[in-house]
Amino acid sequence: MSLNVKERRNKGGTVLVATGEINSETSGQLLQALLPLVREGRPLRIDLTAVTYVSSAGLRTLLVVYREAQHAGVAVTLYGVSEEVRFVMSATGFLDFFETGEAAAAEARSKPRQTAKAGSVAGVVAP
Repeated sequence: MSLNVKERRNKGGTVLVATGEINSETSGQLLQALLPLVREGRPLRIDLTAVTYVSSAGLRTLLVVYREAQHAGVAVTLYGVSEEVRFVMSATGFLDFFETGEAAAAEARSKPRQTAKAGSVAGVVAP
């Protein structure tokens, strides 16, 4: 199976959407797509929703991206990690390297919401 990658840019950073398998045949393509995005210095979101398989070569590629991002001070977040891919990444310790969209969403839910103070207008909190 092949790997298809597409990127989207928005104000918050760049999203790279991967579709297919990340293996020894496709990991080089993924690395060529990700490293320039990391070097731009903008937050990077890697959407793995449609990734069905990650081999050891794919894990090495993600590790290279992680190290480059750490060196550049760039936040990299994985989203849509399937149970199968999550299992492989968790069993090998690779999941510990990355922020996942699920973890970020859980953290956001655990933070208390700010409520409007007396004297605020239209839901904007007064300083």
